Amino acid sequence: VADGWSTNHFTVRAASVRGYAHRYQGIPREDDFATAITDTGALVVAVADGVSGATQSHVGATIACRTAVDFLLHNKIDWADLARCASWALVEYASRGLPNPDPTVAERTLATTLVVALIQPDGHATIVQLGDSGAWLLRDRKYENLVRGKHGDVIPNDVTALPRVPPEVVEHTTTLTPQDVLLIATDGFGDPLGDGTGQVGSLFADHLTTPPAPLGLAHLLDFSRETYDDDRTLVAIWRRP
Repeated sequence: VADGWSTNHFTVRAASVRGYAHRYQGIPREDDFATAITDTGALVVAVADGVSGATQSHVGATIACRTAVDFLLHNKIDWADLARCASWALVEYASRGLPNPDPTVAERTLATTLVVALIQPDGHATIVQLGDSGAWLLRDRKYENLVRGKHGDVIPNDVTALPRVPPEVVEHTTTLTPQDVLLIATDGFGDPLGDGTGQVGSLFADHLTTPPAPLGLAHLLDFSRETYDDDRTLVAIWRRP
């Protein structure tokens, strides 16, 4: 999946590709993303990575992304409520045909990570992470990890993915300038990126100085690196001067 567009305030490029393992096995891509613009011109981004052990995690990723974006378009900002709504959407879908809603069925079939970002026209960005998908600020060829993750603070063991909801939903904030690139991505991108000092970091720093063509980002995301064969999803945001 590849997409790209601009508003008066932002330029967006997004792509999601199947990893080599899923191509070889002939199974669906378990990542998904969704983007939208609010009435005030703010940008909403959701990226999800379905948990491999869940039987329909690709469906869960889609439901989580669409629910999160729809929530921010039509409700007052409440990140804890957003997490609960995304969780309930998974439970409700998984429980169709059952006498009662069953969160265990949702976890077994639709479990997914989710990271959501809301970027205001002035560049102020708020990011919420549920699971291990992540967000980075690319500035002067260096990557700042904006949320907890494998290459930052440790994620608590008791909350790994929806439909589980953490007792506290933590907001992470940053300011996006016209010289920066905000990256929202699954760990299929984040793991090979590491701390950004290797070949993958250099590759994206070279090619994201200006927005590439939408298919260009998909091609860039389809890099080959040994042992990194997971699905990859990346949404890149530039603030227009």
